Amino acid sequence: MLVPTERLVRWFENFGTRHGVPELAVREGRLVATAPDGALAEAALPFDRGYDGPPEVEGFHEAAGRSVRWGVLLVRKGGFAVAAGMDGTPEVSKVGQRHVQGRTKAGGQSQQRFARRRDNQARQAYEAAADHAHRILVTEFGGVEALVCGGDRSAVDAVLSDPRLAGPAERRTGLWLPVPDPRRSVLDQAVADARSVSIMVR
Repeated sequence: MLVPTERLVRWFENFGTRHGVPELAVREGRLVATAPDGALAEAALPFDRGYDGPPEVEGFHEAAGRSVRWGVLLVRKGGFAVAAGMDGTPEVSKVGQRHVQGRTKAGGQSQQRFARRRDNQARQAYEAAADHAHRILVTEFGGVEALVCGGDRSAVDAVLSDPRLAGPAERRTGLWLPVPDPRRSVLDQAVADARSVSIMVR
C-alpha cells in the first residue's frame, strides 16, 4: 500500500494498536516492524531510496520527507501527463490528449488501412509526449533524480525510447502507477502516490 508521508507516524501507531507494539529494525534499506502477534510491515522510502538511519519511525519519517528532484510520466493512447518538482507541488507540468482510434471489426484491406492509421496516430501521440517530457524533465527543470511512470507500459516505453530522454529513463524507479487516461486530477494523484511510502504488510 502507499501511505502519504504526513500520515506515516499515525499509520505505525494504528499498526501497533491492532497488532501490539512492534519491534523495529532496518533491513536492506527498509524499516521493518515485527508485531507480537506475528504481523510484519516493511516500509520503503519513496523513489527507490534506501534507508540507513536508526530503527525508529520518527527517523524514517524525516527521511521520507526529504526533498528529491522527482519526475512523473504517465502515458496512454488517450493522452499523457508529465510533471517535475522537489516537494508536493509540481514546479512544471503538462497534460495533453491525443485522439487514437479504437479497434475496428472490419476485415480485409479496410482493417489493414485502419490499423496503419491507428499505428500512425499512436506514434504521433508518443512523439508529442516525448517532446513535452523532454521540455519538462530536461530543459525546464534541468533533470531529475527519480522518475515514476504509469499508464500503459508499452506506451511509456515508446516515449522513453526517445534518445533525448536517456537521462530520465536511467532514473526510472520500480514503482508503477496503473492510471486511467491522464487528466489533471489523475496527474495530481500520481504525484501524491509517487511521493508516498510503500508499505508491505504480511
